[in-house]
Amino acid sequence: MKLINTEIKDLFILEPDVFGDDRGYFFESYNKMKLDALIGKMYHFVQDNESKSSYGVIRGLHYQLAPFSQTKLVRVLQGKVYDVAVDLRKDSPTFGKWFGVELSGENKRQFIIPKGFAHGFSVLSETAVFVYKCDEYYHPETEAGIAYNDPSLNIDWKVRDEDIKVSPKDGLLPRFEKAEINF
Repeated sequence: MKLINTEIKDLFILEPDVFGDDRGYFFESYNKMKLDALIGKMYHFVQDNESKSSYGVIRGLHYQLAPFSQTKLVRVLQGKVYDVAVDLRKDSPTFGKWFGVELSGENKRQFIIPKGFAHGFSVLSETAVFVYKCDEYYHPETEAGIAYNDPSLNIDWKVRDEDIKVSPKDGLLPRFEKAEINF
């Protein structure tokens, strides 16, 4: 597995070693020992989630407040997404900055998003199946988020405005400056 650093501390892209031939392919999608050795941190993932979405869907930007914040290890099984993380750690030099990466069933890249980040993705293919591991259980009372179209973040979701589909719940998320942040 190859670790790719991003311009934001603690935010990493992972490229697995894929072994393929005319029959198909094989790769380890998760190996705790290898991940901990690469990143130098110990994660204990406790919940797996999966979603299927159609082209133009934007999910996010979501996070859970401390003490139930989550580290996520995300990837795409089928299709293609543009995955985005926003640094919400107030003491970080990159507070309020975002980073995006294309994840797909083809490139098999994974993205590790630590506690203290908001997370979202847009679907760039006809459909996409998105999976992720979390190191904390879902606690709806600590659920928080930021509007996907916040002008101060100015995220390019790689989808035309007229094609964007957002849930009613995500459509009500506050702007960055009004969001509850406790990291």
